Amino acid sequence: MTGPFSAAEIAEAYAVFHGHVQGFAASGDWDGFADLFTEDAVYEEHAFGEFHGHDEIREWSVRTMTSFPGSVMTGFPLAWQVVDEPTSRLICEVRNLMADPGDGSVHEESNLTIMTYAGDGMFSREEDVYNPMRFARMSVRWALVARQHGNLDDEGAAYLARFGTVR
Repeated sequence: MTGPFSAAEIAEAYAVFHGHVQGFAASGDWDGFADLFTEDAVYEEHAFGEFHGHDEIREWSVRTMTSFPGSVMTGFPLAWQVVDEPTSRLICEVRNLMADPGDGSVHEESNLTIMTYAGDGMFSREEDVYNPMRFARMSVRWALVARQHGNLDDEGAAYLARFGTVR
């Protein structure tokens, strides 16, 4: 059984989508992220909730990705991906990479992302599945190293003060 879209079309659309995400990460301007989805899209984020439509997705993504720890993420390379053609979904493992905290160490935590393709290069749903506690522990470890090297800004210091006991 096949879905309304070919696996190749879904994979190609996600490659374009992911290229835009890499551009947002490089520029720090996340305003256009919501425009990669259909108007009625749903974004399910297990730690922050569910967001409906462009306005909610934009508000969440801009706020989250321009504040610590999102603001120190440098990229989101894919570890792997698979297309489930009958459901028009692409499932992938996304590596969330943090900037060098000052000692050359690598800090990252992965999530599984489930994307539902709606056609015309657009996605109608994204769900990010991960363990928020593992992500918090990684962010705390990054902040501790960054502080040791004088690379922790006030926002990161506030995060560390709030979550520093999460290890």
